[in-house]
Amino acid sequence: MIEATGLTKRYGAKTAVYNLSFQVRPGTVTGFLGPNGSGKSTTMRMILGLDNPTSGRVTIAGHPYRKLPNAPRQVGALLDAKAVHGGRHARNHLLSLAQLSGIPASRVDEVLGVVGLRDVAKKRSNGFSLGMGQRLGIAAALLGDPQVLLFDEPVNGLDPEGILWVRNLMKSLAAEGRTVFVSSHLMSEMALTAEHLIVIGRGQLLADMSVREFIAANSAGFARVRTPETEPEQREKLTSALTEAGGQVLPEQDGALRVTGLPLPRISDLAHDADVRLWELSPHQASLEEAYMRLTQGAVDYRSTADQLGGFQQPQAAGMPPGMAPGMAPPVPVPGQDQPGWYPPPAPQQGGRPNPYAAQQGQPPQAQPPQAQAPEHTAMLRTLPAPQEQQAPEHTAMLRKLPEPQQPQPGQQAQQPQAQPLPPAAEPTKSDDEDATR
Repeated sequence: MIEATGLTKRYGAKTAVYNLSFQVRPGTVTGFLGPNGSGKSTTMRMILGLDNPTSGRVTIAGHPYRKLPNAPRQVGALLDAKAVHGGRHARNHLLSLAQLSGIPASRVDEVLGVVGLRDVAKKRSNGFSLGMGQRLGIAAALLGDPQVLLFDEPVNGLDPEGILWVRNLMKSLAAEGRTVFVSSHLMSEMALTAEHLIVIGRGQLLADMSVREFIAANSAGFARVRTPETEPEQREKLTSALTEAGGQVLPEQDGALRVTGLPLPRISDLAHDADVRLWELSPHQASLEEAYMRLTQGAVDYRSTADQLGGFQQPQAAGMPPGMAPGMAPPVPVPGQDQPGWYPPPAPQQGGRPNPYAAQQGQPPQAQPPQAQAPEHTAMLRTLPAPQEQQAPEHTAMLRKLPEPQQPQPGQQAQQPQAQPLPPAAEPTKSDDEDATR
């Protein structure tokens, strides 16, 4: 059994858990519920001795976790399924835990079969999916065959078959007389798995009762009544009779009536006395989710708001192309667009440099020399033949060195360019003379 008495935990100025007292009894699945930031994870860490309480105490079988002899053989826990060395095989991970606790290696193969990971026992855990990681964490919790088990979100990442397997596993463990403490945000799954609930909000205890009592205490049941749709006068007659008897009647959207304050036999007698035929008379009770939301609505710290930009998008006008709003000019068609081999020009570069590929409006794009093309098209352009008017690369540097001719001013004669002196010829060497005589 797990027992907490006056449990309090503070982190500086923040109080995560305050004066929390509860008991988790064996033989039943106890659900641990609460909004995000309510202190559930902190409480479970203090139960396992990972955090020291500021005040109060929590014990397992009458002893703090750190004073339990061979604690892994008595307590199994799954708090973080990712707390596994990614380079280890699944079997080696469990084998190392077993060797630290004096558990025989045969138990490793047993729990691998229980959680369904025997076929991937030699696979490294960093290649596991989220659901496979959850199964490996459950296997580690079951390794020592403990009497007390703690699970934090055990069905996270599991498929429907895996969720059903975990549900049946929790029930079977509790049926064996073990203490099973499960934290989860899935209300529908808790309604099917847990028999007892401990609900906290902002670090304080809100409820400690069975699931049935919790729903009854935080919701109001009602009776659903339906009369023939073709006879609306009978519905009005029944509404008057129920109201006079002290019931509260609310119309449903589908035409039925929601009646509160009167038991079903009384509603049936009133309808019989008023000579009203009933097509439906059924009891309805709120779900665990509805009861939970009603209880914890004042303890939620994180609430979403409506999208402030949701109404700024202008409606699409009929006949307008996608992305066009009324008053916008239609885009100018680009020559060659939507034809094979066409691609959009690159965006203009930063720094004010013009884009040589941006065609003027109404003019076809001009061909550019290969060296000026964008890098992604260079390989394509190199395969094209060079234009006739382009100079060879080896003469480009020489032509750039020649001075440009100056235009003569009015009344002046054009100056002839002065010839540049040729460099002196090299004197012939002896080897050159020998070659000449030969």
